[in-house]
Amino acid sequence: MHPRTQQLAIQGPAGSLQTLVDMPALEAGQKPVGVAVIAHPHPLLGGTMDNKVVQTMARAFVQSGWMAVRFNFRGVGASEGAYDEGRGELQDLLAVIEHFSPAAQQGVLALAGFSFGAFVTSHAVQALHAVRTLDRVVLVGTAAGRFDVAELPKDLHAKTLVLHGEEDDTVPLAAALDWARPQNLPLVVLPGVGHFFHGQLPLLRDLVARHVAGH
Repeated sequence: MHPRTQQLAIQGPAGSLQTLVDMPALEAGQKPVGVAVIAHPHPLLGGTMDNKVVQTMARAFVQSGWMAVRFNFRGVGASEGAYDEGRGELQDLLAVIEHFSPAAQQGVLALAGFSFGAFVTSHAVQALHAVRTLDRVVLVGTAAGRFDVAELPKDLHAKTLVLHGEEDDTVPLAAALDWARPQNLPLVVLPGVGHFFHGQLPLLRDLVARHVAGH
């Protein structure tokens, strides 16, 4: 665990949610750029907040000065509740966002997700867009074709990074393109890369850090 990582249990809609908060190195009196909440892959397929892609995204945010929040969806690890096909998981994500970046404070907020987590994150973006400002969105290995991934508002396209591996055999690149094409949403393809970015996590970290560092 990162030396500046804090483990917390927060209250979610179905009970306690196991949460990790990664903090950047800060000078005295300095505050993080904002809060980044990162959602993990499919709960029934071994997805947790300790997934390597999720950890890599958290590191990218932290090195760019953000506080990164990872959490286990209901029924995963020490989080209470049971898998709910994305519906309850969306409510979990919204509860974590509200806990760490309350709407009343309108703090700087970024949302990110990997695979199933990108699907859930897309719906959180859709739910929050009308009521608060989202500074950055990062979707990796978006599970289009497997789930009903929400379209992203056009005014967020410039703030959004969508990454997909050319050789993803879990979510075919064609499915991600079919989702992005009607929106005219740019999608960055990483040549020769699979779903879990084996051997390419440093590249993933650098691409995400470059995107979020421009706050």
